[in-house]
Order: sequence, then C-alpha cells, then structure tokens
Amino acid sequence: MEVRAAESPATPSPYAHGDEAALPNGVIGVSLQVGAERIGDPAVLYVGMVHPEGPAHQAGLAHGDEILTVDGTATAGKSYEQVVKMIRGTVGTVVKLGVKGEGGMRELSITRVAGDKLPKGPAGSHGGPSK
Repeated sequence: MEVRAAESPATPSPYAHGDEAALPNGVIGVSLQVGAERIGDPAVLYVGMVHPEGPAHQAGLAHGDEILTVDGTATAGKSYEQVVKMIRGTVGTVVKLGVKGEGGMRELSITRVAGDKLPKGPAGSHGGPSK
C-alpha cells in the first residue's frame, strides 16, 4: 500500500481501493509492511518500497526502515490503518517520521506531494515506480 494524498480529502487517489479512497491523500512515495521477528512479538511497521523519485527517498527513507513515530506520536500499539491515517495529509504539508534503520535512529521531515507528481507504476503495483 502506498501512502498517498490527493489535492483534497474528498478526492480519492486513482490507485486507492476499498477504504483507502476515503483517506486524506498526500503522497510521500512509500509502501508499508507489517511484520514481526518472531511469532508472538509485537507487530512493527516497516518501509517496503521507496519510490526513487518521491520525497521519502529524497529525505533518506529506505527499504526496511522501521516507522517508530509520526509527528512525535509513537506507532507502537497502533494498527496499520491508524498509522497510515497519521502519515497521510494535505499536499504541501510536512510529516515528521521517526525511523530506525541501518543508520540508527533518525527523524525525517517529508513534504507530501500530489499523487500525479510521481510516475505511476503498472496496474496492481499500488503506485510503484514505472519499470
């Protein structure tokens, strides 16, 4: 699932499906995955894909980074849907992500862009980069 935002919350992304169409839609150019190291461990939210031309890539977000906070609010104990709603927002606004990855812990400021600012991927790719 790519974190997206449209020009207004009432305008669904052309790549949204299901309940995604009702969410605010400012794109940072990532797909997210939920995972855990072992069965029974708390679930964590990881970056699955970073669009090479998106603002998340420009800010230094990388595949495998764990999302720890969104605008200073911890993601621990929150559902996938809750975190996606926290990340999405109005085009042109900044979201601050606290992440942990190979480079240690860091905070990234990422400006949301309109979905049409990123090249669209093939059907079914959820907004991934074109090949």
